[in-house]
Amino acid sequence: MSDAGERGDSSASGLGAFTSFLKSPKGMILALETLLCIVVLICYGASRYAGYTTVPIVEMVFCIVFFIIFMLRLDRTISFIHWPFTDLFRAVIGALCFIITSLIAMIGSRGDGAAIAGGVFGLLAGILFAYDAYTIFQSLRRAHQPAATSASDSPDA
Repeated sequence: MSDAGERGDSSASGLGAFTSFLKSPKGMILALETLLCIVVLICYGASRYAGYTTVPIVEMVFCIVFFIIFMLRLDRTISFIHWPFTDLFRAVIGALCFIITSLIAMIGSRGDGAAIAGGVFGLLAGILFAYDAYTIFQSLRRAHQPAATSASDSPDA
């Protein structure tokens, strides 16, 4: 009977880990990025220019992978990868790809409403990815700043 209770707690803690990470700022950003990727994918898929669907598919997969890695705290377990820099690289590449693809889709698709809508949502996704890159960069900057200030503030210096 205690085994059943422990199994119930582990499934509840898995759901609890999901909901607690989803409520965190990083979890919200990754979830919004994934949702915007799905919306852009649907819009581009419905347009005459379905070739633009590559960017939202790839970025959605990366967002889901990073969501799972951060939710399960695998970033602390797998230490040979510098996760903040990897996440920064993902966000910067995503922002650039979405902004470029969206501008091309909006300019080049005359009269195709689905492509224009995909371009607008793609620009929003690009802005969200850029905001994510900015927050990651700021956290990296804060992580390296206290070490430098604490050495200069020491009484021995």
